[in-house]
Amino acid sequence: MLRFKSLGSGSSGNATLVESQSGTQTTRLLIDCGLRLRDLESQLIAAGTCAEDLDAIFITHEHGDHIGCARSFVKRYATPLWMSQGTWFAIQDVAWTNHQHLLNVARDGATIEIGELQALPFTVPHDAREPLQLRCTDGARHLGIVTDLGHPSSHVVTSLQGCHALLLEANHDPELLEASSYPSFLKKRVAGPWGHLANHAAAELLSNVKHAHMSYVQAAHLSERNNTPDLARASLSSALNCAPSEIAVADPVTGSNWVQV
Repeated sequence: MLRFKSLGSGSSGNATLVESQSGTQTTRLLIDCGLRLRDLESQLIAAGTCAEDLDAIFITHEHGDHIGCARSFVKRYATPLWMSQGTWFAIQDVAWTNHQHLLNVARDGATIEIGELQALPFTVPHDAREPLQLRCTDGARHLGIVTDLGHPSSHVVTSLQGCHALLLEANHDPELLEASSYPSFLKKRVAGPWGHLANHAAAELLSNVKHAHMSYVQAAHLSERNNTPDLARASLSSALNCAPSEIAVADPVTGSNWVQV
């Protein structure tokens, strides 16, 4: 069985827990550590597990709302850590070097085997050193996790084909972004091809990967200022030809309930 739970998703911090269960064995992968350490520990307990039970952590890129408390976490729990070489170069300093023995280098297209779980990293267009997102599977069901990308590249579309569930960025509404108090440079960065996915672009991506056996879509990484859950639901539901109420939205603080893929 494959399932996932957002522990929080937004500009203030991101973390997603993925579990694969086979018989009595459970594999737990944490994707990103963008929360404060105390909050992350509490969220893991609320999810029915704890920090010591994690088999690995995957960091998608070096931005603070994704890497967050990773260094403090691995210092306390010595959890194996996966990230791209570019992300490692971007964060590396003396304090991180002390944890280099826990580092595993992830690469686009190279499957990672973690217990009963297989994770396939793929590159995305985002303004980071070497950002990667993930496709996770237990061998039967497939989950796509894709946030922090400026546009749905052909590589992203190919990487998400056949997924049964998606955690998908729907970051902003272009009109709200343009009317916001953000400075011009930040508006250009967010709306640019290496920034974040607008609602309509998320719908475009979804329309290119949907199939008859896709059973669940959760919108994630919504901007608190430049989007609303209703706008995100409206865009994604139009791509799936379903009711907006069928689209879930990850909360920036509480995340989501457990979802079986």
